Amino acid sequence: MFSAVARIFRTPDLRRKIAFTIAIVALFRIGSFIPAPFVDFSNVQACVNGNAGASGLYTLVNLFSGGALLKLSIFALGIMPYITASIIVQLLRVVIPRFDTLYKEGQAGQAKLTQYTRYLTIALGVLQSTTLITVARSGALFSGTGNATAECSALITSDGDTWYGILLMVITMTAGTGLIMWMGELITERGIGNGMSLLIFTSIAAQFPSALIAIFQSRGIETLILVLLIGILIVAAVIFVEQSQRRIPVQYAKRMVGRRTYGGNNTYIPIKVNMAGVVPVIFASSLLYLPALIAQFNAPPSGQAAQPWVQWITDYLTRGDHPLYMALYFLLIVGFTYFYVAITFNPEEVADNMKKYGGFIPGIRAGRPTAEYLDYVLTRVTLPGSIYLGLIALIPLIALVAINANQNFPFGGTSILIMVGVGLETVKQIDSQLQQRHYEGLLR
Repeated sequence: MFSAVARIFRTPDLRRKIAFTIAIVALFRIGSFIPAPFVDFSNVQACVNGNAGASGLYTLVNLFSGGALLKLSIFALGIMPYITASIIVQLLRVVIPRFDTLYKEGQAGQAKLTQYTRYLTIALGVLQSTTLITVARSGALFSGTGNATAECSALITSDGDTWYGILLMVITMTAGTGLIMWMGELITERGIGNGMSLLIFTSIAAQFPSALIAIFQSRGIETLILVLLIGILIVAAVIFVEQSQRRIPVQYAKRMVGRRTYGGNNTYIPIKVNMAGVVPVIFASSLLYLPALIAQFNAPPSGQAAQPWVQWITDYLTRGDHPLYMALYFLLIVGFTYFYVAITFNPEEVADNMKKYGGFIPGIRAGRPTAEYLDYVLTRVTLPGSIYLGLIALIPLIALVAINANQNFPFGGTSILIMVGVGLETVKQIDSQLQQRHYEGLLR
């Protein structure tokens, strides 16, 4: 293992790529601590250091921004607008035939879709930055956390309440989102691994030390050791499931083209247990945040009783430790998993491509029977995958009840799924590049 790591740094090209990636990641983290214009940095620090957490609406965005959201930095929005834009463009392939045509055109069509994703990212950046600044000016960013002090209600200076101050903050945060998107693309082109994924990995990993320290300070060393042991088991289980796949054998018939023989080889179609990745968890979280958002905008003035439906939402759909919230969260993840897999994997398209190139599944006729068989296998493989996603996503909520972790339990949900997935993919890329140069990879 140590010799393999040494080979990485003895390879000039690979060493240069890793150094470039580390440099971009360092700049990304530095930008997370630079406050946006007209932000009262001392008040923000007082609220963040006082263990004030974000309300449920901002938890996911704060996670993907590496804590920059609550600090109101120039990178406050993080990579979340790009993630949302990418998902929207992918879903629009089902609704807009033009998008599906571009997707099938190859590299030129993919470049066009990427351009649309960039435009949509900037538009979402404007929308989300405006929302964030509005919430910060109203003093509701830290509301409901037990630390809604006077400092937490005065996060924006008096100059920031003017129209030009608000405009400058919106432009700054939106430009920060565009800069993050550019940095991610630079890593993909000149660094190692997928740039956007690595930036998300960095943002989530940056939250681990503070989360573990918070558990140690509130619950003691015994609970911290227990959390670390549980975390190791969860990571091992996630790696096992993420690497699991159902391999459907495919044979290609031999065919003569001129004097050459093509085909005749055997391969397989890998159907992963978790084909949807972390997208269903993001969908379910976003959908469950909508009732909390509606209730927040319909909250009564101080001293007045809330309307019955607002109070019901506040009691049952904004608290992660409530059984109804957990049940809805789990069911939404299962449903969105089937929905997303149905969009991203088309059995009929795969069957047509196999038939076009002379491929067939042993014992299954080509064409429609192959599509039906693929759909049969996909439906049954997706069931354990969706249950697995739901259980992993519930781990932080269960920890909130079991050890009173106050949303600081790091090993579970979106964070662990992304970190394990990105880590495995990056190691595989380093391994493949080592094999090209030394015939021995990192994993051997």
